[in-house]
Amino acid sequence: MNARDAARLLQEKNNLLLVTHKNPDGDTIGSATALCSALRRRGKTAWLYPNRQVSTKLARWCESYFAPEDFRAEYTVSVDVATEKLFALGFEGRVDFCVDHHPTNTHYARRELVVPDRSSCGEIVLDIIKALCAKPSREEADLLYIALSTDTGCFQYANVNARSFRAAAELSEAGADLPSLNLSFFRKVSDARIRLEGMLYNSMTFHHGGKVVFAAVTREMLRTAGATEDDCDDLAGLPGRAESGVLTVLIREQADGSSKVSVRSLPGVSSSAVCAAFGGGGHLQAAGCTIPEPPERAKEMLLAVIDEVLR
Repeated sequence: MNARDAARLLQEKNNLLLVTHKNPDGDTIGSATALCSALRRRGKTAWLYPNRQVSTKLARWCESYFAPEDFRAEYTVSVDVATEKLFALGFEGRVDFCVDHHPTNTHYARRELVVPDRSSCGEIVLDIIKALCAKPSREEADLLYIALSTDTGCFQYANVNARSFRAAAELSEAGADLPSLNLSFFRKVSDARIRLEGMLYNSMTFHHGGKVVFAAVTREMLRTAGATEDDCDDLAGLPGRAESGVLTVLIREQADGSSKVSVRSLPGVSSSAVCAAFGGGGHLQAAGCTIPEPPERAKEMLLAVIDEVLR
């Protein structure tokens, strides 16, 4: 299936529910909301499944699209969700169609458009919107730029290619407010975020001669810094600033005591192989998982798997 096939399929449906992933990032929210908007422009009834974990920064872009309690979906579409384990909290039921860019997608949907060589799901949704509506609206351009830029670290990550920049150029031409979005998502941070970053850097430990770098964010650190979920965007990229780091790990302590793990790596080392050992996945150089153990124990378990991966 390609983007035109996907557009034809979606045009045949109505009362669509779009599902994002838990701990939502800019790609899942931006892509799903933009697609929802485009479907409405085509005369469809479409809503987002209400993802209650969305940060305040992203909520302003998507909350008006959240489905009312009495909405009954006839067709369900997941956006940027690699596995059934990652559906937004509370979502249950089948998925009819999946739009995704993760190579570890488990092919859980009845039909799918999975394109692993795209740097963000937003690029795939852009193609679908062009097939549906010729071009994105200005709001959709903003949403897709959020998706693209956040999933590429503002075009710093290894997943960036020429297609990424072409998509950004298209979105700029469609009216995306690049200066404002870049300022909001990449340049300005709260005082609490600055305090939290200092604690994160102090938590860093180095292994395998500095090639493996661990950092942690505990609940106590969040309380001490006065930080909220809004202050935690892209923390996973910070340990990778260590010059010696080849594979970096951020462990975030969750409210239930478990550990949310984000792994990043340079080409030649598989982040997804590390996370797959714990039921997670993602991309070759960026993956994640959840370990039902506190951070220190999770670190021990991860180091054992990393030893094998590096061999």
